[in-house]
Amino acid sequence: MQSSEKRQKAVDLSHHLSDVARARATSPLKGLARYFGRPGLITLAGGTPSPDYFPFAAISGDALVPESFSVTNSQSESSLSWLWKIFGGARKEKTNTITIPKFTDHPQEEVNLATALQYGTATGLPQLQKFINNFVEKVYQPAYADWTTLVQTGNTDGWSRVVNTLCNPGEAFITEDWTYPSALASSQPYGVHPVGVPMDNEGMRSDELRKLLSEWDETARGCKRPHVMYTIPVGQNPTGVTMGVDRKKEIYDICVEYDIIIVEDDPYYFLQMGPYVEKSERATPASALDSDKWIAGLQPTYVKLDYQGRVIRLDTFSKTIAPGSRLGFFTCNPRFAERLERAGETSTQAPCGFGQSLITQLLTSWKFEGYTRWLHGLAAQYKARRDYLLDALSDEFHLKVSFGASGSWKGCTIYTATAKPRRGALMTEKFALGAGDKPYFSVVPPSAGMFVWLKMHYENVPGFRQGDEDTLEMKLWTKLAEAGVLIGPGRYFNSDEESVSPAECHFRISFSFATDEELKKAVEIFGKVVREFFEEAQ
Repeated sequence: MQSSEKRQKAVDLSHHLSDVARARATSPLKGLARYFGRPGLITLAGGTPSPDYFPFAAISGDALVPESFSVTNSQSESSLSWLWKIFGGARKEKTNTITIPKFTDHPQEEVNLATALQYGTATGLPQLQKFINNFVEKVYQPAYADWTTLVQTGNTDGWSRVVNTLCNPGEAFITEDWTYPSALASSQPYGVHPVGVPMDNEGMRSDELRKLLSEWDETARGCKRPHVMYTIPVGQNPTGVTMGVDRKKEIYDICVEYDIIIVEDDPYYFLQMGPYVEKSERATPASALDSDKWIAGLQPTYVKLDYQGRVIRLDTFSKTIAPGSRLGFFTCNPRFAERLERAGETSTQAPCGFGQSLITQLLTSWKFEGYTRWLHGLAAQYKARRDYLLDALSDEFHLKVSFGASGSWKGCTIYTATAKPRRGALMTEKFALGAGDKPYFSVVPPSAGMFVWLKMHYENVPGFRQGDEDTLEMKLWTKLAEAGVLIGPGRYFNSDEESVSPAECHFRISFSFATDEELKKAVEIFGKVVREFFEEAQ
């Protein structure tokens, strides 16, 4: 990694700012903050309550130790819940108590409630800023010198703030042809619409991106060529694919050529889990890498490739600590950060002081090494959960392996599900006549994240007619919900209906929350409902 002295500063990209962002001025009262902390200053300017009246003398919590989850365990902790029940109660957790006092002798260095629960600036607690900056420098290794970070209240808020800061009504932004629904919903009220780019086994295709940009017709499209890209490169939501460094370089170079800002939404970055290995071929877990080597082996971020400052990275603690904390951060060039700060100080202001103080105290007590060890353990847990869900699907269906040669799954290892003769039951006439060979769905195992993305083969439903896909998707989804299993309809994730074939019908299944027992039961219900659905005319 180059020292900051050898890295160049970000180029001037202020021409990307929206009309609203250009018009923002510093909030008058927030502008007084530059005087805060001055020795001997008597503050009479703001309507700040005295911390003596905060009804908390201190806040304490029992925090898990960073080594709470094994980095080699092939079973998720939830799979062992039956064992804890047999021996009475929950698994014994090892914890350390963390405490945040109201007052401290060193308020500039130590987390305290008098500061955390007071009106604050949109930059957040200084101790949290320090930890985040150190983490970004060590892990993401930005390629330009004057990068900075800024807290926000989670990546959905972060993206909404970016849209407001960079986009004017009537503009378009680039994204994958399947993407996060809330990103689409948050841009819609601004009059900013998505344009989808086809995907393959690494996510957004660079050749299709270049084709889209080079052939852009403002008259036909009704707007100028997009200058903002929203992308989820790791554990892409909903597909679960992960982009490698070579593809990122290709896309980054295209964005430099066409002057596009990349918004890198990366909530699943630390849930990288590698390829799925079938249970019959799975070896006993070997000794794990230490957490420093594990971190170094993760796919590089766009920030590491960004020598111009044209990437706005969105990070969140929602997937690594708790979503209720409503805490995340931007990494970007200082000009964009200043405008994003102005947007924050008149809306959310700073993230909640309770969440900030608890997470800051947790991170500073764990230190960098403890947090990376915690992340390593989480990745192992989610890998075990993914494997368990796919193993359960293999038990419920016959899964045939093939290699994608074209389309959105080009280059992917595909598992196609057909009927498996049920034990203890006579083979039905339909099965004997070959109905059991007709695929129900296909799946590509995710390499990161929390989701499995199923492509349904409704053409094999009796009485199917072209154009029935959307109707059949919601019919099957309703039957599953009524049977007790709720999954995500694929249509929610469609970024651009014109760019996606109507035959591309999917479901998104999460493995992040349910216990192994619940996942097993859900797959059994799913199997029963799907088999009945594909055997009857709809």
